[in-house]
Amino acid sequence: MSDALQHSKDKLMDDLHQGIADAEELLKLTANQAGESAAQLRERVRNRMSQAKTELVHLQQATVEKAKAAGHATDVYVHENPWKAIGVAAGIGVVIGLLISRR
Repeated sequence: MSDALQHSKDKLMDDLHQGIADAEELLKLTANQAGESAAQLRERVRNRMSQAKTELVHLQQATVEKAKAAGHATDVYVHENPWKAIGVAAGIGVVIGLLISRR
């Protein structure tokens, strides 16, 4: 997995965790608000946040599993086809070199 993609996923996960933390703090701050509708709203938000946390953990686990599987598949391919892998890497290097030299 590329560093940029991994960084993007890490940032998304951090943002989601921060959003959940902010929502929890908001619930705590509004806990003393009176009224049946406010209590129902807080309860719905708590339930949805709990569900979001669970889904976030599952998403994180699935992403890690997919990344490991992709890494393993790449490792197997490179071991079975070393010259093809070297050729592809050299080709990518040439293209990147050309793109950089144009600037």
